[in-house]
Amino acid sequence: MFDPELLPTVINALAVMSGWEVLASLLGIAYVILAARESQWCWPLAFISTLIYTLLFWDGQLPMQAIMNFYYMGMAIYGYLLWQRHGNQEDKLPITSWPILKQLLFFAAGSLLTFTLAQYLIHTEFSSNPYLDAGVMVFSIMNTFLMVKKVLQSWLYWIVIDAAAIVLYAQNSYYATIVMYSVYLILAIVGMIAWQKLYQQQAA
Repeated sequence: MFDPELLPTVINALAVMSGWEVLASLLGIAYVILAARESQWCWPLAFISTLIYTLLFWDGQLPMQAIMNFYYMGMAIYGYLLWQRHGNQEDKLPITSWPILKQLLFFAAGSLLTFTLAQYLIHTEFSSNPYLDAGVMVFSIMNTFLMVKKVLQSWLYWIVIDAAAIVLYAQNSYYATIVMYSVYLILAIVGMIAWQKLYQQQAA
């Protein structure tokens, strides 16, 4: 049943929302759009967005998300340098597809790391959402590496990660970030379709 207090609560939260969070969200959306188009300029936008989020999440007591975004900053630099090196048409970094065994190993490793980290967070009471906090961080960090390497399945993994992140940030009242990850979810589907077509063109 609809809670009549929900709408005023959301409106009040949006009214006091940090302008920095809004800026980081807009830059994050621009990053995904450019990444789907294989533009190397997605990475500078990602760097600025994740720098802001590192500070916001640390202040908001989501330490795993702060660490994750700090990692993203480094990967943004690495991604820009790698994509720039393959920027000309003759030496373009190709999209690759992982076999199912490699994907299962990826999932198993991520699950084990998530469980281990969540147990630490529960023991230390360092996070209010230990499993989601740990899971979103672990799989995002692992999947960002796949994204940089242009692994086709990275978009599929982003769909699942983005859905989990929406739940996490809803529980912690990061409303602009919820909007950003909702857009991420849609763009991940678009990116998957776009890269699938490009991958098929490579194989032709």
